[in-house]
Amino acid sequence: MKAFVFPGQGAQFVGMGKDLYDNNETAREMFEKANEILGFRITDLMFNGTEEDLKQTKVTQPAIFLHSVILAKTMGEEFRPDMVAGHSLGEFSALVAAGALSFEEGLKLVFARAQAMQKACELRPSTMAAVLALADEKVEEICDTIDDVVAPANYNCPGQVVISGTEEGIDAACAKLLEAGAKRAMKLKVGGAFHSTLMQPAQDELAAAIEAAKFETPICPIYQNVDGKPHTDPVEIKENLIKQLTAPVRWTYDVQAMIADGAKEFIELGPGAVLQGLVKKIDRTMTVSGRQ
Repeated sequence: MKAFVFPGQGAQFVGMGKDLYDNNETAREMFEKANEILGFRITDLMFNGTEEDLKQTKVTQPAIFLHSVILAKTMGEEFRPDMVAGHSLGEFSALVAAGALSFEEGLKLVFARAQAMQKACELRPSTMAAVLALADEKVEEICDTIDDVVAPANYNCPGQVVISGTEEGIDAACAKLLEAGAKRAMKLKVGGAFHSTLMQPAQDELAAAIEAAKFETPICPIYQNVDGKPHTDPVEIKENLIKQLTAPVRWTYDVQAMIADGAKEFIELGPGAVLQGLVKKIDRTMTVSGRQ
């Protein structure tokens, strides 16, 4: 069985999507439609911008979403998923690719999400850190002992957890995690504490937009970040999507559940190859490939 997976923030690069735009009429139309919806020419920034341009959350998120979704939509018969999943922002790409959301509504939600997250980041200095070679439970236990906002944000693969919180909370947690035997606990270059309670203002702002959007039953199950389980009911999908901004991304559990349900091959659609690497770390017997 084939699982198609969609990357999140961090995989962007200058020139992303340009081949698609230059060589595919459908892709070109979709990119131009996106420029219209967003009210600025995101294609100029994607194809010819600077790394700094692409690092802005309000550009990064729609750029990765567009690259992934347009890839899926231009594959024709080759895009026949038995299941889909996306990492954080990638969950929106997965929902559009699998027909649960229209391209237009998906893009509007992603742009609203990016702007809401940007605002939440500006309210309080916060960050994230990658923790290597410590059990998930140990990371959770140590985060619970810190007298500040800090909690697991991404369960990426066994032995790789990203934590999220205030600057002080992250510093205190990193020191304790290293003492407890983590191989590394290093801060990431991100603008805020994604997937933590510090994103509550963004979640509140986005909830109304998600509620108002029209969701359909997808063509296959989507394994969602919030619970690592398959969903096809539009009501459940919507509820899980609303919770996503303050809840951890349970990627390890998503992939394990897809494998338990019969996935043998994982195809990553979008920039980079991060998810292929994580799938291999979760189960090296899996076949992985990507398109970008």
